Amino acid sequence: MKILLTAINAKYIHSNLAVHSLKAYAQSYCVPREGSLPLSTDTAEYTINQQTDELLMDLYRRKPDVICFSCYIWNIAFVEELVTELKKVLPQTHIWLGGPEVSYDAVKVLERLPGVCGVMKGEGEETFAQLCRIYCGAGAQGVPDSLSSVKGITYRDSGGGIAENPWRDVLDLSAVPFVYKDMELFRHKIVYYESSRGCPFSCSYCLSSVDKRLRFRDTALVKQELQFFIDARVPQVKFVDRTFNCNHRHAMEIWTYISEHDNGITNFHFEIAADLLNEEELDLFGKMRPGLIQLEIGIQSTNPCTVKEIRRTMDFEKAAHTVRRIRDNGNIHQHLDLIAGLPYEDMESFKRSFDDVYALRPDQLQLGFLKVLKGSYMEQQKEAYGLVHKSSPCYEVLRTKWLSYGDVLRLKGIEEMVEVYYNSGQYTRTLERLIEEFDSPFDMFERLRKFYEEKDHMNVQHRRSARYEILLSFISSCCEEKTEYYRELLVFDYYLRENAKTRPEFAGDHMLTKEQIREFYEKEEKERKYLEGYEASDRNQLRRMTHLERFTCLGKTVLFDYMQRNPLNQEARTCMIDM
Repeated sequence: MKILLTAINAKYIHSNLAVHSLKAYAQSYCVPREGSLPLSTDTAEYTINQQTDELLMDLYRRKPDVICFSCYIWNIAFVEELVTELKKVLPQTHIWLGGPEVSYDAVKVLERLPGVCGVMKGEGEETFAQLCRIYCGAGAQGVPDSLSSVKGITYRDSGGGIAENPWRDVLDLSAVPFVYKDMELFRHKIVYYESSRGCPFSCSYCLSSVDKRLRFRDTALVKQELQFFIDARVPQVKFVDRTFNCNHRHAMEIWTYISEHDNGITNFHFEIAADLLNEEELDLFGKMRPGLIQLEIGIQSTNPCTVKEIRRTMDFEKAAHTVRRIRDNGNIHQHLDLIAGLPYEDMESFKRSFDDVYALRPDQLQLGFLKVLKGSYMEQQKEAYGLVHKSSPCYEVLRTKWLSYGDVLRLKGIEEMVEVYYNSGQYTRTLERLIEEFDSPFDMFERLRKFYEEKDHMNVQHRRSARYEILLSFISSCCEEKTEYYRELLVFDYYLRENAKTRPEFAGDHMLTKEQIREFYEKEEKERKYLEGYEASDRNQLRRMTHLERFTCLGKTVLFDYMQRNPLNQEARTCMIDM
């Protein structure tokens, strides 16, 4: 019996933990009975950027007896198109769906997709293993008559009707086998890992609030498995725990372990609640290697009425204090989130939330838009909120009582400006000063959005240097008398990250002569006053691995050293030069 677990990911660098977990569990716990067919389970991962025909051909060549698809808001439209065509070319293959996008309206899914045999609802490991036993024992033809005892499924019975079985109780997370064996299969991909399932909080927009049965994987197991990643020198391990630090002891044990066994390469990503961090954890953070961990922190809103309405538990003042303290250590990347479209959040309220979070100077500020997920409390309340959202995935907000569609479009434009000019990390020194020219950060990004629209720059793929030119043009339109000052800040930002030997047009003429530059490198070759670690390099090599720039308005000559970059933001080391 050949069963294929299929994932269609958003990007090539992603991997799907769910299909690998189901496979590992079935291989460990699905023991074939005497007289049953041998079980063969395999996984296949694709992306939504591939053509449907490409996947159709590959799946046809594999000819599985049963195929299961992992369904999310980002791939459900692709999956539905694919399974419709797949049934035409593999009519005898049984098709099953699972995942959050089909678990909460399984009957409607089966009514919409007549070629699908059933839906696995919620947590899938034991459900999938039981289905494997049934298929191996009964063969494909006799399966429908054997499904009535399987918890956690909605399926087509032998009479052609749709039957719904009760949801399955959750399993012991420590019973799920470790899914990673051969890391070659995950080369150039993000590795996902879970040490807990469920969430203690009840945020109305999140499906984790539906199931509060929080449980943890045994920390002894977690340490063994993390050591496997460390020994394999995996670039990044991304924990998928919904609120990793909701249990202090569990979080502290894991953070201590990775700190003590740091290989100097592997980075660990955690989604946390900043206001839950205590002194012990913060002290440990301060001792970590720069780049060892990164934190994703969901603020969502700083409006107290909004926070209360969405059933979110957060002390923003405490969270803000914690974020600032971590930032001041300079060794941990912090990613903060906001959500537009929440109840009681109009443009003025969202502006305050934006400015509050921007003031914390996170490494990244994600301006997201509310997605009204099936099965969430937010979906139940949408009429009360005047909440209108897209009918198709990802069910994104269009308008609310407090936010018009026009407001949403304005925020979309601001989101684009934040991504290009803040989250890229390419304009840090310029933005630090430019913000001071406006009433607030939100106002600056709003003005920049308007400038982009007036100049027809939106929805255009600009080359990198062109983004600098556009920003300089915007600055000239706002504070023309400071154009040269900001030009130099932009040049500084540019060379912080770019070892460019072709001078960008916006930078203007070089303020140092060729003779001055030649003399500097000749002298540095002999004295090594500014550059360490270049002992085997001559003056020409020194020049290729560095850049020298004179800033007239700033009154500085700066040496940019690209061999020694900041591990968090990849900025070059800088030295102020006497010349």
